[in-house]
Amino acid sequence: MYNILTLNKISELGLDKFSDRYLYGDDIAAPDAVMVRSASMHDMELAPETVAVARCGAGTNNIPSDKFAQSGVVVFNTPGANANSVKELVICAMLLASRKIIPGIEWCVDLKCGCGETGVSKAVEKGKSAFVGPELKGKTLGIVGLGAIGRLVGEAAAALGMSVIGYDPFTTGGNGTQIKIVGGIDEVFAESDYISLHAPGTAQTKNMINRDTLKLMKDGVRIINFARGDLVNSADILEALKSGKAAAYATDFPTEEQLGVDGVIAIPHLGASTPESEDNCAAMAAGELMLYLETGAIKNSVNFQEAALSDDFAERTCVFSASGAAAAVKSILGETVFSAEQNGIVYTVADKAADKAALEAVDGVIRVRLLSKSS
Repeated sequence: MYNILTLNKISELGLDKFSDRYLYGDDIAAPDAVMVRSASMHDMELAPETVAVARCGAGTNNIPSDKFAQSGVVVFNTPGANANSVKELVICAMLLASRKIIPGIEWCVDLKCGCGETGVSKAVEKGKSAFVGPELKGKTLGIVGLGAIGRLVGEAAAALGMSVIGYDPFTTGGNGTQIKIVGGIDEVFAESDYISLHAPGTAQTKNMINRDTLKLMKDGVRIINFARGDLVNSADILEALKSGKAAAYATDFPTEEQLGVDGVIAIPHLGASTPESEDNCAAMAAGELMLYLETGAIKNSVNFQEAALSDDFAERTCVFSASGAAAAVKSILGETVFSAEQNGIVYTVADKAADKAALEAVDGVIRVRLLSKSS
């Protein structure tokens, strides 16, 4: 029996993926694994029994993945499971950033003044010119980050008649889409009427939109951020809106100083807030946990390399160790079917029932798991 702790409300469709060998809930005391959506785990101490954490979503900023790796805890995410949901809202945000739809709606609410249908019609015709905005067709969209979401956004924008360019340091071309891959991020900044951010949150990408990079952009640029809040320097984007350098900033991660500012379209982190997205993410996370708990195979981990292991085994030993202990581990295991290192931690797998006590006695061994098809 495997025990799964849920830290947020997890889609029942996803939880239904677990077989009858799994017990799950929000009150599991000694879980084998944790499923989480947005709850922060940075101050959480894991139970010794916990070997995996699955984030129902792509971002893992709420999980101390590097810290967990040091204790042999594999952290999974669900890339692409919420991609369509986010894509649709990005396209919506681009329209909101262009057509002054929200100010127009708010203005119409104020027209409810008892002046009758004729009075409202006259007021609408007189006042609508204040809410003119450009079409998307014929404009250039620049995409920073060409993962699952970035590619879908590009394809949707191209279908709307936009010219789409993109940059990703891990993509050089041949992506099979209508996105023109450019050689550098500065080219995206310089050529785009709209810029949509789909980069991960790292030390390198933090504040990538700042005073200096804004200077490279067209006057009146519209920036869409549904990736990470700190990709954009808040003070600098507000200054750009004030000066007219930027016409709009649509974000799924509003900060206090951005609220109520003309040109800011603040959305309360709704990118993945659809029932379909929640179902997809939970189902994918459940599958990743079952695969790892039952076979030791790793798919879609953010802190360990992928381990594509056969499920055709009788006994299996899985060992996490410091790199300096890898040789001693292999001498005990003998023939291995997998071994890979990431950030100084080695994951080694052998299809045999090894001596767990002998392995745990090796200096530098972090965690040993013995798996059996009968367990």
